Amino acid sequence: MLLALKNKLNTFGSTLGPGILMATAAIGGSHLVAATQAGAIFGWQLLWLIVAVNLLKYPFFRFAVQYTLLSKQSLVAGYKQQGISVFATFLLLNIIAAIVNTAGVLLLTASLLHYALPWKVDITVLCFAILALCLSILLFGHYKMLDRASKWIMATLTFSTVAALCIAIAQGAANPPPINPPEPFQLAMLGFLVILMGWMPAPIEISAINSLWLKAKARTSALSLKQGLFDFNLGYGLTVVLAVVFFSLGVLIQYGSNTKIELAGIAFSQQLISMYTHTIGPWSHSLVAAIAFLCMFGTTLTVLDGYARTLNESLRLTLKSMPKYTLSALILLQAIMGMSVVLFFKANLKEMLTFAMTLAFVTTPIFAWFNYRLMQVINAQPQGFIKVLSWLGLTYLFGFTLLFLYWRF
Repeated sequence: MLLALKNKLNTFGSTLGPGILMATAAIGGSHLVAATQAGAIFGWQLLWLIVAVNLLKYPFFRFAVQYTLLSKQSLVAGYKQQGISVFATFLLLNIIAAIVNTAGVLLLTASLLHYALPWKVDITVLCFAILALCLSILLFGHYKMLDRASKWIMATLTFSTVAALCIAIAQGAANPPPINPPEPFQLAMLGFLVILMGWMPAPIEISAINSLWLKAKARTSALSLKQGLFDFNLGYGLTVVLAVVFFSLGVLIQYGSNTKIELAGIAFSQQLISMYTHTIGPWSHSLVAAIAFLCMFGTTLTVLDGYARTLNESLRLTLKSMPKYTLSALILLQAIMGMSVVLFFKANLKEMLTFAMTLAFVTTPIFAWFNYRLMQVINAQPQGFIKVLSWLGLTYLFGFTLLFLYWRF
């Protein structure tokens, strides 16, 4: 009986992977920074919005799993089949996102480690060290090591984050609510809402990356549609739960504080750790620092692998032949370009990230529509609740994007 149970657990564990990787990639700036900021600034007012955004985007991430497992090809290949303009747009956006996002998450991860260490090390040195660790995992272990690492990171992150929330609930709200709470639904806050919703739970290109992780997983173990959807739903569910947890931590720890909430990602993350220390107790410093670092390290690791995979797949579909080491070369090139941004454009990194986030938000409805169309190509049109949710999601995405463009320009 014990042997049978062990075999079932081994089978269960072997089918998990791409969905957990997607969750690891998603739980970064959108959760640690944006969700926590939303709670810290506006209290519980935006909780329903975070849940709604995750729900309305769900079908378009799900379609990537269905398309890959039913058609036996990647989402990138599907984009290419929809025409050169779609494929070229996707490729261009991925190149921009790969470089800027690598630089952003790497700098944020190094900054958190710099703040948490008992001794001070230059942030640039820490960037090189984190990058070297990520490259050693990806270049020597490839997908198998990334798969294992992501599971440990997600398990530790989930446990430690929920533990922190339980402690915060037991302590109670750190500050009394303000007499005149700020109003989130006004034009002045539209930019903040765009970043919050555009990156919650992740940029839409993560669906294409998840498609490639599925293909990599299928090469090492048999994966049915039912298993693939279970893995995806588990990973997506974790992103929603942890978004609510980080949001709740922002409300309980920071809402109503007289301290000005920093909106810059690096400054805010350090401020978050400091407020934990002062509110819950000095002992919590290591716990919160570990949560924040794991959150961003997992994102850095998956960003390096994921974007390189999409570029590798794009080249494979374009060129007649390519060397076997192309993926490793692209990971290394992406790391070099990202580190170059950190070294030479550090002063303007916040503006670059804002540009990337805004660009991701504006292009989200377009690629959501492409993903929806791909389901029709393989005669797997969504039915019932998923179909209704798809049209509600498309209406929300296009409507809010048009409102933002009208306000911005």
